[in-house]
Amino acid sequence: MKNKVVVITGAGGVLCSTIAKAYAKQGAKVALLDLKLESAQAVADEIVKEGGVAKAYSVNCLEKSTMESARAAIAKDLGACDILVNGAGGNHPKGTTTSEYFNQADIDDESKISFFDLDEKGVDFVFKLNFLATFLTTQVFAKDMLGRGGIIINISSMNAFRPLTKIPAYSGAKASVSNFTQWLAVHFAGEGIRVNAIAPGFFVTNQNRALLFDKDGNPTARTAKILAGTPMKRFGEAEELIGTMMWLSDNKQSGFVTGIVVPIDGGFSAYSGV
Repeated sequence: MKNKVVVITGAGGVLCSTIAKAYAKQGAKVALLDLKLESAQAVADEIVKEGGVAKAYSVNCLEKSTMESARAAIAKDLGACDILVNGAGGNHPKGTTTSEYFNQADIDDESKISFFDLDEKGVDFVFKLNFLATFLTTQVFAKDMLGRGGIIINISSMNAFRPLTKIPAYSGAKASVSNFTQWLAVHFAGEGIRVNAIAPGFFVTNQNRALLFDKDGNPTARTAKILAGTPMKRFGEAEELIGTMMWLSDNKQSGFVTGIVVPIDGGFSAYSGV
C-alpha cells in the first residue's frame, strides 16, 4: 500500500473511517470523502496525528460535479486514485415498513406504514444513495485507473443475499450494488482494474444504533432476532472488515480475484434458521 492513493466515500462513518485508518497504517495516502466535511476531517486529523497521510473533502456522491472537483483536488494534493472504496450509502425511514409481515389493519392505521404506504420518493432516494452513488463515483474515479490498472471495492450488504423484513428499498439497492460489482469486473477486466465487494452483516453504527438498542442501552427485540439468526451470536467489530479489505487491495495476494462479493457476517447469510 506504500504511497498508493486510496479514495473512500462515506469516510466519516464508523466502518469506513476504520477502513481508512487501516489503509493509512499500511502507508497509503488516503482521501476521505463525505457529505459532512467535519466528520471526514476528524478522521483525517486522527490519521495525520498518528503519522499518516490523509486529507478530507466535502462531496455529495449524488452530484457528479462535486466529485469531479474532488478528483481534481485529490490529484493535486495526493495523486491519481489507485484504490476506490465506495462506502457511501444507507437507508431511509420512508423506504421502511412498520411491520415485518403485512397486516390489512395497517392500511387504515395512520401510525403505521404498510407496503402500500411506502413513499416513492423515499424508495427512490435509497436506491440513489446506494446504487447511483456507487455508479457515479466509479464513473469519476475509475478514469484515473485507465491504462494503469486499479482496484475498486464496493460496500454491499448481507441484505443482498438474504433480504431483511421492513427494508425492501435498502435490500434491493444493496442487491443492485452486488450485481453492479460483477458487471464492472467484467467490463474493466481488460484494463487491469479489479472490482470486488464486501457484504457486511450486522455492525453497530451511528445509523442503526437506535434500532438495535433503546435509550437506556438495552438490546431491542430486533437485536434479539438478529443475534438469533447469526451463528456467531454477536455483532461484528469494524476491525474485522480489515483483513478482507487488505486482501482484496493486494495485487500479489488477490491478483486473480475479481467480481466476487465476500460476506463478513458471522454466518448470517449461510444460516437457514434451522
